[in-house]
Amino acid sequence: MPEPPADAFSAPSRPALRGFDRVAWCYDALAGLVFGPAQRRAQRAALGGLPTAAAPHVLILGGGTGWVLTEVLRRRPRATVLYLEASPNMLARARRRLARECPAAGAQVEFRHGTQEALRPGESFDVLITFFVLDCIPNSELPGALAQLRQAKRPDAPWLVADFRPARRGWRRWLLVAMYAFFRLTTGLRARQLPDVRAELTRRGLRLTQEQRFFGQAIEAGVYIGQSGA
Repeated sequence: MPEPPADAFSAPSRPALRGFDRVAWCYDALAGLVFGPAQRRAQRAALGGLPTAAAPHVLILGGGTGWVLTEVLRRRPRATVLYLEASPNMLARARRRLARECPAAGAQVEFRHGTQEALRPGESFDVLITFFVLDCIPNSELPGALAQLRQAKRPDAPWLVADFRPARRGWRRWLLVAMYAFFRLTTGLRARQLPDVRAELTRRGLRLTQEQRFFGQAIEAGVYIGQSGA
């Protein structure tokens, strides 16, 4: 199911951005019930593309309740992280998880409410992490969102992606239909179908260098490399 934050990646002041607040309390359990360990396995695979630098500056967009944050800090204990999340309840849960699991790293993480639109001029990162969040953006808004994110990517910084794969038929298509219907009802998600993230990133000059698939080919983890710029 799409990882939060909420639906449309618009200005943080919009009430719709709080949509995933309604499922924050049960999101991890629900994802585990439907997909078992597949989502976290995909995220771990993508995190294999973290820069080798001892203290990278990391952007995590839509990290939900914070599991990916603690996993990044486990792998790169000296990393500094901007944690962008559109759901206040998810953000609060991520804060609590960090305090519980990695209390010494509190000063290394900035928690910021919002989407990619909350990035500030001149901010740049050694790695971008977008796990199960690009699927929440309506197709008409995806190009602009990706352009904003790419502007924040330092030259040759990897872009780590874990998300669902588009499907036109079979059980994977019906799974996507059911997921989008569920999240429209529970969170007000405006996206109606899964975007082709790989095609959009490739169109912007990014090259897929690592790829693994999970959950019967329904989930894809990838590492994209390319120069910065829109």
